[in-house]
Amino acid sequence: MSDTPACPECRSAITYPTGTSQMCAECGHEWNPEEVVEEAGQVVKDANGTILKDGDDVVMVKDLAVKGAPKALKAGAKVRSIKLVDGDHNIDCRIEGFGAMALKSEFVKKA
Repeated sequence: MSDTPACPECRSAITYPTGTSQMCAECGHEWNPEEVVEEAGQVVKDANGTILKDGDDVVMVKDLAVKGAPKALKAGAKVRSIKLVDGDHNIDCRIEGFGAMALKSEFVKKA
């Protein structure tokens, strides 16, 4: 394994030093590894601004109509063990009595 840092733009491991900086062979991005602040991953916040993590339990704060479903998800419904993902709907979960669902974090609060 190489000990060169991954590219902060495309996350490629194919990087090489160019004197005082690093260069990505895939996207061509050049950066100074001493100035790059590593992200701690994505930061997902609930409706109240509380940071959510994988495995948290959340509660719906708003009734949500679901396309193709006979009934809406009601406010106050508890969702257990969420999984955070990238994208517009940044929570994957399984809602009891409903099934698998992708939710936006702005419609839930941490339980």
